[in-house]
Amino acid sequence: MKKLYRNSENKIFAGVIGGLGEYFNIDPVLLRILWIFTVFFTGFMPGIIVYLIAVFVVPSKPKK
Repeated sequence: MKKLYRNSENKIFAGVIGGLGEYFNIDPVLLRILWIFTVFFTGFMPGIIVYLIAVFVVPSKPKK
């Protein structure tokens, strides 16, 4: 079973979008661009609040 983790290797801020890219097998750059457009067109705060919540809710990837 796949699990969503923050990616510590492919991160810019906290690794949430890198983890989403790994989970859905999508290039994180595309997800980051989509997130920037979403934040810009929704008035900044909703997207930033959702990201900050994800930072605290999504666990870090365990070291192997």
